[in-house]
Amino acid sequence: MKNWLFLGVAIIAEVVATSSLKASEGFTKVWPSLLVVLGYGVAFYFLSLTLKSIPVGIAYAIWSGLGIVLISLVAWLMFGQKLDFASIIGMTLIVAGVVVINLFSKVSAH
Repeated sequence: MKNWLFLGVAIIAEVVATSSLKASEGFTKVWPSLLVVLGYGVAFYFLSLTLKSIPVGIAYAIWSGLGIVLISLVAWLMFGQKLDFASIIGMTLIVAGVVVINLFSKVSAH
């Protein structure tokens, strides 16, 4: 169970880092730039812990799928970026894929 917690921490840290990357304005702002470095460091460290028991393909599918959805929500809330119908449908399919992997995959570590 802790491996799923590690994956969750990795995903959240990556979303924080990516959001800070936008806010850093090309690494010209100090505090967002520091969050980028710290966030990605935390994200990759916890992803590495996750990979001790969750297959890399499964972990990466969940990491990237949920990361895409979460960063899109953050971009919408914090930066006013718009999502069109096609992007919402695409992200819904990504979430559906993550759910299918977690519910039905025999290689996923449950």
